[in-house]
Amino acid sequence: MTQADNTVQTRWAVLGPGAISRDFVAGLRASQHGVLHAVGSSSAERAGAFAAEYGAAASGTYDEILARDDVDAVYVGTVHTTHADLAVRALGAGKAVLCEKPASPTLQEVERILEVAARTQRPFLEAFKTRFGPFADALRELVAGGELGPLERVEGAFGFEAPTHEGRLFDPALAGGAILDVGCYPLALAIDLAAAAGQPIDAPDYRGFDAELVAGVDGWATAVIAFGTVTAEIATSVVEDLSDLAMLHFAEGDVLLPNAWGSRTESPSRIIVRRGAEERVIEVPVVQPMAAEADALSLALAEGRLEVPQMPWSHTRAAARVLTDWRAAALAG
Repeated sequence: MTQADNTVQTRWAVLGPGAISRDFVAGLRASQHGVLHAVGSSSAERAGAFAAEYGAAASGTYDEILARDDVDAVYVGTVHTTHADLAVRALGAGKAVLCEKPASPTLQEVERILEVAARTQRPFLEAFKTRFGPFADALRELVAGGELGPLERVEGAFGFEAPTHEGRLFDPALAGGAILDVGCYPLALAIDLAAAAGQPIDAPDYRGFDAELVAGVDGWATAVIAFGTVTAEIATSVVEDLSDLAMLHFAEGDVLLPNAWGSRTESPSRIIVRRGAEERVIEVPVVQPMAAEADALSLALAEGRLEVPQMPWSHTRAAARVLTDWRAAALAG
């Protein structure tokens, strides 16, 4: 890592020059501590084109980029099924890793990543952009503060109607489907808030799974899961638009999140708190969430930490456990 004006500066490489990586580069440009330095791909030609478009100094195959000593951190933006191998290779090469969610389609593969991160003493962060910024902080504070009594239930849905039933989303070989692509977001929210409420997240009680297969993948799915005394009711789809309103039910009131997931460029900003006949609106500042997660990893690297508090490894494990079991139930019919 380099120092400029006493500010941490991380030299990033993007692995996988696809659509999500373009959004990450936009976030990186808005970050305080990161700069795009290199691009890696299975195709050196594709990497070179992406690097030229976005002004990266270096490009090449994955192995060529990981062998460079002027890369501090990598962003893994490839398809789900390649995340684990690339993350492990990058960690083994001494790089910090920000891996797009889900870290991998199975808990076993996620454990493999975390074991290598611990052994190599390199930071690893699963890229749940919704975990970062004033909105996420305010929700944790509401839960932990006890203003509305104990948290009892989290309701959330994330779904959209894909224009076609082709490509990555509908390819079983690439771990397509709604659960891994967007169902992970309401799950990650439930895990975060259950933990903030002091409830265990490592022994989920599955109350019910349901799903419908489309082109061999979970086109839509629902889950009811208890984390201690907090119940999560989750829905997801890639064949139907679902409301992005999430609700938190407490013993003494409710919290409405009208735009729970935000976008790749702006975090949510509005929280509605209802207690009896009273209602108040909390407005929080908006951040560029992909910039925020990149900066969080940069600071972990600079400070010698392996984990980022907004998305610790225990939460990555908890999410992977549920996603693995939920998806297995869905594909089993």
